[in-house]
Amino acid sequence: MNDVPILGVRDLTVAFRTDAGWLTAIDTVSFDLLPREALGIVGESGSGKSVTALSILRLHAQRTTRIPAGSIQYGGRDLLALPERAMRAIRGGEIAMIFQDPMSSLNPVLTIADQIGETMRLHQGLDRATARKRAVALLDMVRIADAPRMVEAYPHQLSGGMRQRVMIAIAIACRPKLLIADEPTTALDVTIQAQILDLLRDLQTELGMAVILITHDLGIVAEFARRVLVMYAGRVVEQAPVHNLFRRPMHPYTAGLIAAIPPLDIDLRRLPTIPGSIPDPGRNIPGCRFSPRCNEVEPACRQSAPALVDVGPGHLARCPPRQARLGAGP
Repeated sequence: MNDVPILGVRDLTVAFRTDAGWLTAIDTVSFDLLPREALGIVGESGSGKSVTALSILRLHAQRTTRIPAGSIQYGGRDLLALPERAMRAIRGGEIAMIFQDPMSSLNPVLTIADQIGETMRLHQGLDRATARKRAVALLDMVRIADAPRMVEAYPHQLSGGMRQRVMIAIAIACRPKLLIADEPTTALDVTIQAQILDLLRDLQTELGMAVILITHDLGIVAEFARRVLVMYAGRVVEQAPVHNLFRRPMHPYTAGLIAAIPPLDIDLRRLPTIPGSIPDPGRNIPGCRFSPRCNEVEPACRQSAPALVDVGPGHLARCPPRQARLGAGP
């Protein structure tokens, strides 16, 4: 694998305007993504996963969003500094995104052929007839049966799993170098979830894409990703190769998420939970933001915000007390 990152996010900070003033939703987030790599970003709802992804493509409303610090390097360019016209050429062309809800993302009054073809007409200059032929080929690629007929269907005529496959077809239409999949298996049953993940894995190999998979499900990450970023309250609290993370989580929040994965004998015992909920962005929590919910909290945790430190090969975490108890390193 090429060691030169295809994407480099550095100290990204994102704030939203509210009636109470500007609130920081993402706080100094940094990570790299290598070509062809699969990176998982996990955390509860409100942890900042989707905000980070939308920031990469600059899809936040400009009037209510500001990015006071940070950079997003892609292909030698800072995406945050590009003119909007240059950014439009990258969106959907070089970097594509699959959104959470395919029914609300697809246009109900346009056929599947028109919606897939729009991306290719915009970025590749294809005429309508050629774009339709490519749309049929893409439906075949995402394993939708009877593609020549289904390409003329409307979104409401498709099942949830088929609509998600259409969203994937739109995303890969221009063979992007980076695909961001935001909760791609939400609201799908377990069998369809497995099929969608298998499809994404095969397409990543076939097209040579890097993939960022955003999810709250650590089981999905264990199956799909090479590295994992764990986010909590707008910050990265742990980052590690997937096997290291599951074998030896170094942050209590990560350990809690792993403990909450349902076992095969789920009916025989009560699942452990993490008490409380993610704090509101406007709430000032001194020290570690997870400390109000942490069952391993120590006085030092409430005094100053812990830094993200190296605890092993490719493994970073923000919990000095737990690192001291478990011992850093492999």
